[in-house]
This record gives sequence, structure tokens and C-alpha cells, in this order.
Amino acid sequence: MASAALVRLGRRLTGPGQGRGHWTAAGRSRSRREAAEAEAEAPVLQYVGERAARADRVFVWGFSFSGALGVPSFVLPRLAPATRGRPPRRRVQPLPYRLELPQRISSAACGYGFTLLSSRTKDVTKVWGMGLNKDSQLGFQRSRRDKARGYEYVLEPSPVPLPLDRPQETRVLQVSCGRAHSLVLTDSEGVFSMGNNSYGQCGRKVVENEVYSESHKIHRMQDFDGQVVQVACGQDHSLFLTDRGEVYSCGWGADGQTGLGHYDVTSVPTKLGGDLAGVKVVQVATYGDCCLAVSADGGLFGWGNSEYLQLASVTESTQVNVPRCLPFSGVGTVKQAACGGTGCALLNGEGHVFVWGYGILGKGPSLAETALPERIPPTLFGLTEFNPDVQVSLIRCGLSHFAALSRSTEGTRWGQAICA
Repeated sequence: MASAALVRLGRRLTGPGQGRGHWTAAGRSRSRREAAEAEAEAPVLQYVGERAARADRVFVWGFSFSGALGVPSFVLPRLAPATRGRPPRRRVQPLPYRLELPQRISSAACGYGFTLLSSRTKDVTKVWGMGLNKDSQLGFQRSRRDKARGYEYVLEPSPVPLPLDRPQETRVLQVSCGRAHSLVLTDSEGVFSMGNNSYGQCGRKVVENEVYSESHKIHRMQDFDGQVVQVACGQDHSLFLTDRGEVYSCGWGADGQTGLGHYDVTSVPTKLGGDLAGVKVVQVATYGDCCLAVSADGGLFGWGNSEYLQLASVTESTQVNVPRCLPFSGVGTVKQAACGGTGCALLNGEGHVFVWGYGILGKGPSLAETALPERIPPTLFGLTEFNPDVQVSLIRCGLSHFAALSRSTEGTRWGQAICA
């Protein structure tokens, strides 16, 4: 992507020549000392050329003790390179930390204490996992000491073997993570699921008393009317979007999050109806127990948990078990949606972000809950007189936090920073 971006560098530009001062608007010459102090305090900027190649990098931050950040020395300082000494254990990494990976990562997803990364490569290894693995949500991670045993914690990015028929041809398009299960979407071999299946969230029959720890089970799902183009994991349910614009679901349905008209467990991916019948969907979003879907004509639909006013625009109930069209006025054409544990967000065609629900929604302490979307001021995303073209292009969320990315690749995050 060609762009002319401003990048802050860790060096200073060449200063003035020795023995000369700087002329100021006040009409007097500053001393060399004053000029040096002013230069030291000034930001250093450098323009990146339009032909500069973009380098893809992965950065991680947050709670580290489960291994989900993929940096072993954060958890076990003795694993740090000897040249760096022995740093203390790092429970929380508050700032983005570059993860050293030789592969070009195209998709990343965070679950509850674990992370999946994937690449569109045609190499045999296409998916890597790190973090908590007590339910084999990262697949079977073979122990180096006992080949028959597996690791329940993985401290660095480790290959996740997939049972592919054509491993050197098939590409992985996307990964998604729930509370203790994972989905892997491929371009030609369907969707693979692994991890906890207590509620059918992996799209296979629930086996009573099944042991998930150190499991080799990876399930393939291909029985969709069309090709799956997006997957999304909720806490204990899964959503699938096909190229025909149809939505399928499976898993835990006690809050109506499967959208199938009941509150039971569903172990087979089943097509949703309700207000989505005949509607072409282009994106689905879920993370907790509430779900949102965006239609091709810019409409928004929702179902599932509504304890925090997520669906209060269409019901007074705390659960909705069938997709409903959300009659929001004044939000424009919806392009993207994000749905967390208690709050929701949408991005419209003009690059404006609207939020509703409950929690730290992004408009300060005066807005703790709302049933109708409220726009976050564009200035909070960097819009100024000097940057009039700043526009949000992507929104995502976790259980209790949000993130937005602008066209200039600048990120904004807000919400609760809870690291238990």
C-alpha cells in the first residue's frame, strides 16, 4: 500500500552549525544552549517515500502469564537471551511488543488466555498457537520429554498441525478463538475446529465426559450450502458466513446466541432465519454471547444476549433467539460491526464510529450505558484541521475493550484493561 506517512524515529536530525544561533519570530537570536534544548524537546519526523515497501509485523500486549503473548522470557526470565541479562517476570505487557516471527502473518485471533496466528503460505505449517492449551484449543502440542504427552501451556508460537488433504496447495484464510475452542478457515478444505466441544461449538456431536486435555481431535466442517468466507467464535458458540451471504451457527444457545429460535445446544452448523431470511450478509461479529450481522445494503441485525441493552432497541427481554433487524436511525450505511461482552460498535460508510450497550464505551464517564448508538467524536481518532482526511477503516473488540484503525494505520484503543 503506497502512502506518505509520518513516522517517529529514534534519532535526531542534524542540528545547526557550531557557533551560530537561531533567529526566532520574536526577533532575537537564541543562544546555542537554548537552541539545543528546543531541538531536544521537538519531535523528530521523517517522511516515508511513496515507494517504500510496507513491512508486516505482529505486536502483542496484555496479560502474559498464560503464554498468550508468545514471549517465553515474560513468563520464565531464565529463557531470556544471556546478552540481555535476567529481566524480572513480566505479568502485564502494557505497550505493543514486537513478536519476532520469520513468517508473514495474515490473520491473528485472541481467545481466553491463548492466541492463534496464521499465514496464507503454501508451506506445510500454516497456523501457530501460543498460550493456554488445557482443552487442546491449540491442537496437540507434543511434549519434548514424553512424546505421548502434550503441553497444557505453550510459551512461544508453535506449529498447529492440520489434517489437510493438500497441505502444499491449501491456504488458511482466517483463524478465530473462543473461550476454549478455535476455528481455522481454509480456501478449499472447509473449516477446522479444535478444543472444547461441551456445547457443540466445534460443530460435532457432544460426547459426554469427553476429555479435551491432550486431545488429537481436529474436526473438519464442509457441509455448508456454499463456501465459508468468514468464521467468528463467541464464548461457547460459533458463526459461519458463506459466499451466498447466509449465516450458520452452532454451540451454546442459552442466551439465544445461535439465533435458531430456541435456547438449546446445537452441535451441527445450522442456517439462521428470522429477519436474515433472504438477506445477503457481508460480515458477522461476536465475542461474548451477543451477535451482530451486517447486510450488503448497510443494514444491521442482532440476536443473543441483551442484558446490557445491546438489543434493547427491539426488545425488553434479556435474550433474543432469532435475528432481528435493528432499526437504528442516523447512523448511515453500516459497513462493519463489533460485538463484545457488554458493548457493541458499528462503523458507517463515512468512517464514523457509533457505540452502544454498557461499559467504557469511548465517550467518557458520562456515558456508561445506552440502548441507541452514539457517535464517538472523530477528533478522538486524530481528525484535526491539519489532518482532515483521517477516517476509521476497521473496528474490532474483545470482551470489554475496543480498537479502531484509521486509513493512516493509526490505532485507537479504549475500554477496560483487566488482567486477572
